[in-house]
Amino acid sequence: MEKISIVVPVYNEEESLPLLYEKVMENFPQGYDREIWFVNDGSSDGSVDVIKSLIAKDDKVHLISFRKNFGKATALQAAFRNVEGDIVITMDADLQDDPIELSNFVNKINEGYDVVSGWKKERHDPLEKRLPSKLFNKVTAKLSGVNLHDFNCGYKAYRKEVVKSIDIYGEMHRYIPCLAYRKGFKIAEIVVHHNKREFGKSKYGFERYLRGLFDAITVAFLGKYYDRPMHLFGKGGLFCAFIGFVICLYLTVLWLLGNSIGTRPLLMLGVLMLILGMQMFSIGLIGDMLVDATIHSRYDESHIKEKI
Repeated sequence: MEKISIVVPVYNEEESLPLLYEKVMENFPQGYDREIWFVNDGSSDGSVDVIKSLIAKDDKVHLISFRKNFGKATALQAAFRNVEGDIVITMDADLQDDPIELSNFVNKINEGYDVVSGWKKERHDPLEKRLPSKLFNKVTAKLSGVNLHDFNCGYKAYRKEVVKSIDIYGEMHRYIPCLAYRKGFKIAEIVVHHNKREFGKSKYGFERYLRGLFDAITVAFLGKYYDRPMHLFGKGGLFCAFIGFVICLYLTVLWLLGNSIGTRPLLMLGVLMLILGMQMFSIGLIGDMLVDATIHSRYDESHIKEKI
């Protein structure tokens, strides 16, 4: 029998946890074994005690507890290293992710997809959260090349080999589909029902979008230039060096015609562009050497679909 692992990061959600567990049990897909991993991310309320009470009556429930708040990505990474399920489903603990969607995720995975991302098409959040989120999703889709509507949705399903082959940190939990896409896994998206928050308050502020934007740039770089950094820095270096060469050539002609160029700001710009071009070439070469060393020291087989 295949097993489904439910992963729930928890940070001060003691009121919602009992109801979340009940709803998960009511809507758990038939014909699958199960395990539920709660990851306590340094909660200061009674969340740990609630989870331990669930463990006391259900040996399929497990707990990972952090000493302090390390963030959602670290919580997911810890769970991913311990899950045993063939299908791994992540969801938030605040009951805004409706467990009634569990079977829909599993059915979509069984259609042949490796990652299924939820899309909160009708969000029950304030306008000041919805508008930045839409802009963030459009920018991220453009940078990453992965056409999803909702990168912020934590309600996702994965095949086991996906979560075992990626490492996440910082705010990278939003970009797991992008990291999986880079490794050749098939990505899909389904519309999910989004509930209003009944207990507690949101743990995220506007600054998460700024941090997420920086991580989106990182993901875009990893997706396109991870194994060929010279292709990125070489282009920039070539452009800067060409501009510097043209400027210096122009000034040289003026100097040969008898004009003074020693005090002209354009001379400083030309030399600066030449130096910047050489520096970018150097960064590209160093990046290529690091990639070559990494490939020879650790061969990653996660991109292989079948080996007989």
